[in-house]
Amino acid sequence: MRDSLKKMQSASVDSARSLAVSALTFIAADPDRLNRFLGLTGLGPENLRTAAADPAFLGSVLDYLVADEKLLVEFAADAGLKPEAVARAHEALGRPYESET
Repeated sequence: MRDSLKKMQSASVDSARSLAVSALTFIAADPDRLNRFLGLTGLGPENLRTAAADPAFLGSVLDYLVADEKLLVEFAADAGLKPEAVARAHEALGRPYESET
């Protein structure tokens, strides 16, 4: 049972990370959205790709998204999701993940 729970948690986290990458792509597709995001994060175009490889950064992308309801709704509509699905992904990335050791 415990292994099954870990596998479900892992799948949930993997799905949430994938959604966060989609959210970052959505943000980057519009210059105004991207400039605001970069301004708030302190990142620049030159280090955005490196930051995106960090799982913790992906969680912060969803933090940014859920903090702005208008942006959240726009992204969810663009992705064909309900905003609640994005919120669940945000929660999945906000929890500490126990690696299988």
